[in-house]
Amino acid sequence: MKRLDRAFQDFVDSIELAHNDVEFERTAARTTLRLGFRWFAYLRIADGTPRLISSYPRSWSSRYFDLRYQQLDPVIRRARLDHDLFGWTGGAMVRAGTKDQRTFFEEAVSFGIRSGVTIPIRGGFGRMAAFTLASDEDRLHPDRLIATSGHILRLIGLHFHTHLAARQLTADVPPVSPVLGQRERQCLAWAARGKTVSESALLLGISPRTVAFHLENAKRKLDATSIAQCVAEAIRRRLLT
Repeated sequence: MKRLDRAFQDFVDSIELAHNDVEFERTAARTTLRLGFRWFAYLRIADGTPRLISSYPRSWSSRYFDLRYQQLDPVIRRARLDHDLFGWTGGAMVRAGTKDQRTFFEEAVSFGIRSGVTIPIRGGFGRMAAFTLASDEDRLHPDRLIATSGHILRLIGLHFHTHLAARQLTADVPPVSPVLGQRERQCLAWAARGKTVSESALLLGISPRTVAFHLENAKRKLDATSIAQCVAEAIRRRLLT
């Protein structure tokens, strides 16, 4: 297996196991170094609000957002328009664009960010994202790299974006409360009123063993270790009235 293919396969395996921003950053940063780049940056903008996961120097990331550079950054502006990945170099960017854009890239170069490849990711309703692999080397030839390895770089950016979005969607969905049977609710309700297993059995007209059975089922469903915790969890989830 070629080095690039192996790095991509390891990335895919690892990103499947990532559950939070720290794990996504760690996975992408490791792959970035294996691909010969220094840093990566994933920037998503939805409703005008930016979200960044990056291995860039923290001082640069803080300055970037403090000065609202996401509105000025020529790479991000191009990513809003392009559908395919593209390469860029700080030197070329400094010589082009407006005075403010030249100043922006001069600052980026001062932090060591000299060249890179960016994968634009278009979303609906004006949402967009960009996955960037950046280098501190002037001798990187982005166009040559795109010609030989562009398909792998594109897939890495898209995999990162889609897996992160899927994790976020899962996190935003509130957990579904388990369904308690009628007897389980009845036994819990009497337990909530301080009744013992024997007293609940007498009130419900069933055996104490059956009451204990229903209470154990309720504890299992609510992931509780005691009847008191089970009652509290059922009340919190509004399963008991």
